[in-house]
Amino acid sequence: MENPVEPRKKRGRLAAGLLALDAWLDSSLYELRFRAQQFWENATIFFRRFRVKGWRRGIIEVLSEGFTMAAGGSVVMLALAMPAFQETTGNWRNQDDFAVTFLDRYGNEIGQRGIIQRDSVPVDEMPDHVIKAVLATEDRRFFDHYGIDFLGLIRAMSENVRANSVVQGGSSLTQQLAKNLFLTNERTVERKVKEAFLSLWLESNLSKKEILQLYLDRAYMGGGTFGIAAAADFYFDKQVKDLNLAEAAMLAGLFKAPTKYAPHINLPAARARANVVLSNLVQAGFMTEGQVLSARLRPADIVDRGDRKSPDYFLDWAFDEVKKIAAKSGIHSLVARTTIDMNIQKAAEESVEFHLRQFGKEYHVTEGAVVVIETNGAVRAIVGGRDYGASQFNRATRAQRQTGSSFKPYVYATAMENGFTPESVISDGPISWGAWSPKNYTRGYSGRMSLTTALVKSINTVPVRLAKDHLSIPPIKAMTEAMGVESPVSSHKTMVLGTSGLTVMDQATGYSVLAQDGIVGTRHGITQLVTHSGQLIYDYSKDAPPPHRVLSEQAVASMNSIMVQIPEVGTARRAALPNIRSAGKTGTTQSYRDAWYVGYTGNYTAAVWLGNDDFSPTNNMTGGSLPAMVWQRFMAYAHQNIDLKPIPGIKNPFVDPATIAKAEEAAKSGTQQPAADTVDRPPVLSSTTTRALRAIADVFRQAPAISPPAEPETLSAL
Repeated sequence: MENPVEPRKKRGRLAAGLLALDAWLDSSLYELRFRAQQFWENATIFFRRFRVKGWRRGIIEVLSEGFTMAAGGSVVMLALAMPAFQETTGNWRNQDDFAVTFLDRYGNEIGQRGIIQRDSVPVDEMPDHVIKAVLATEDRRFFDHYGIDFLGLIRAMSENVRANSVVQGGSSLTQQLAKNLFLTNERTVERKVKEAFLSLWLESNLSKKEILQLYLDRAYMGGGTFGIAAAADFYFDKQVKDLNLAEAAMLAGLFKAPTKYAPHINLPAARARANVVLSNLVQAGFMTEGQVLSARLRPADIVDRGDRKSPDYFLDWAFDEVKKIAAKSGIHSLVARTTIDMNIQKAAEESVEFHLRQFGKEYHVTEGAVVVIETNGAVRAIVGGRDYGASQFNRATRAQRQTGSSFKPYVYATAMENGFTPESVISDGPISWGAWSPKNYTRGYSGRMSLTTALVKSINTVPVRLAKDHLSIPPIKAMTEAMGVESPVSSHKTMVLGTSGLTVMDQATGYSVLAQDGIVGTRHGITQLVTHSGQLIYDYSKDAPPPHRVLSEQAVASMNSIMVQIPEVGTARRAALPNIRSAGKTGTTQSYRDAWYVGYTGNYTAAVWLGNDDFSPTNNMTGGSLPAMVWQRFMAYAHQNIDLKPIPGIKNPFVDPATIAKAEEAAKSGTQQPAADTVDRPPVLSSTTTRALRAIADVFRQAPAISPPAEPETLSAL
């Protein structure tokens, strides 16, 4: 039997141990607190020796806050600098190892790209007056600053305020080189921040002489020329070493406005600009008035090369294509036969410029881009902006802009490939997908409707319901990429309404699949590459990967049966071609920032984008207004005197008046309401419009090469 005294003894020992532990904790905490108080008192006594009062205290407080803000600012600056420094990865020094002469589809020379190293004249071998003319105009304090010239920036700002306009730029020569090497001409805060950091990076990694050399070799100088050596040869048929002061001044005036002051286009303006450069030389103290007087009295004359205007945006894109194709050949000096059709190229450029001049101020829109692809995949034209001299940023191939409703055909194509038909019925009613509740532009709903009606009327809820209840996002994303879209496509549910940013080239490529009966992989800009001795390096017909099918014939026919109705009774009636049946889709993004029209016939596919580089909203411009008018103008020209091909699944390439009349009657009776794009509400096509289209067709049959299809008043009435 267990002794009852033992458990009591054990409990007593345990209690004593706990009491001892508690006493130790209490004493330790007391001792720790006492020592902490003692330390704090000693520290306080020590720092009292440095206590200041009065105005000295104010200085200390300011310095203290300054150090705190500097520490925080350093963290912010580091975060901003990281994306900029990522631009420096890769072999950026040797990006122009290739030297390529380009021919159009008929074999005519249209321009050159690239630079052979031996063509670059070292700065030390250039005449002193050439260097001084450039620095006096572009960056007088180039050798005194570290990438960013704050004094020059202040001077430029004061001059601009005094003149009440932008008369001087504040960017240093290093900043301009950073933009030329790594960045674009987009007018955004992000680009300016990157430009500043990259200029500091260039100053840290290159000498002043290397920076100046790169600037003189890489800058665009008009006439399709890059670098001062090429410009000297093109304008004066001279080497840089042989330029006189008047010629050097004329070239120095080209760096910031090569198109505006190109002497082969506007010699009086070029001479006036050269005179400004001569004045800059005197004001900067680089020369005296007596030294420049002779150049003022005897301005430079140029070699007459005719009014040559190269398709620079197309050449930039084609140059990249050549480098991809010829990278493994080891041959860098080549002649490239391209697919460009200069007549279509000029017509597309003229249409963009014509409409932006006529209506740009009204719609608050400043830029546009176009890509035209023939149904065999040949890229016939690229318009990357209004003025290559002002901005070499290619908006057709590099700018990713939201597509709005012009993305919906990718959703519907996925549906057609998965068993849906144009007659399939889907509900147009309120829908929520998580926290997202998309609505139609009219804020109303029409109940159950066919997919044909939904796409022609550009209903928002139907493609969302297709994606949510029937397809899911991954198949739509996969189909978009399979149709040739190369830009990253968002996997977010809102992508079905066009929130992904795509390029104009992406849009033209994707829609061309519908014009090519579901075949993808035919887009190309280079047909042949040969050496200057005639050795064949590449032939598209033999060396290109074979095209493949991504959409069945049935899906293509179903899509085209819907898409042809959009220019006839939908949002794109201003894009209707005279007597030629076409198909297409408009698109307008939120706040009217981007407006699209992408359309096609049996012969050509063309994508048009209009907007602003700084992403500012336009003045209620929709895809069915100005973009559709731009598209109609140059596509009407492109279809003159050619054999018309039918759109796949559409038997007749010509407009059938009975079809139009039937569609008009359906619209009037309410069975087929006019389409309402995200923000597009064009008028109903009337018999007057039909007669106007026929009249335009008669004008085009008698018109010369690039004559305007109609006056703006006629176009705006369509």
